[in-house]
Amino acid sequence: MSSTSPRATKAEVLREYGPFPEADSVAGVTFDGQRAWLAAGTHLQAFDPQTGEAGHRLPALSDAGTAFDGKHFYQITGRVIQKLDAKTGKVLATIPSPGEGRDSGLTWAEGALWVGQYRDRKIHCIDPKTGAILKTLESDRFVTGVTWVEGELWHATWEDERSELRRVSPDTGEVLERLEMPSGAMVSGLESDGGERFFCGGGNSGKVRAVRRPKRR
Repeated sequence: MSSTSPRATKAEVLREYGPFPEADSVAGVTFDGQRAWLAAGTHLQAFDPQTGEAGHRLPALSDAGTAFDGKHFYQITGRVIQKLDAKTGKVLATIPSPGEGRDSGLTWAEGALWVGQYRDRKIHCIDPKTGAILKTLESDRFVTGVTWVEGELWHATWEDERSELRRVSPDTGEVLERLEMPSGAMVSGLESDGGERFFCGGGNSGKVRAVRRPKRR
């Protein structure tokens, strides 16, 4: 990875959601095409990105990243990643997590899961059926969330009381773009809505922030 990084620009926070009932902290976030979801430790909580109103809740042990593949949820729980029925929360399959409990972000892209490892400063691409590691990228900061949107790989950071969203090369991990979050705005989980918004988990604040995704020139 390159030793130099592009200059950071200020992230534009569009709005804040929550906190939500019985969701004191946000461990992960995802988007199902209509609703955003947050991982709240004992359950997944849906909310409407337009109104901010809380919606459906699914029982799920959820202490880190969350992903949606179009049909199922994937949830990091301790040392494993669980595949969940999107309607009931029932566990359909389980694979080992690459960080064995040190994992953070999780997202789905083109038939694979991408998993952030917080203090190890890595992002793994893994087989969703076996958990086998297919590729590893390294970061120079703690990784607290990861997402794909329109061929772009982004990850969140949190270190030294500062948080950023970073677009990186999916081949080398080189930092291509940096968005600096407001002071004190921790990011615990990152997901795109497939368009102009990122959803950023707010850790112990219990909130989720929507951040504008930069337009491509």
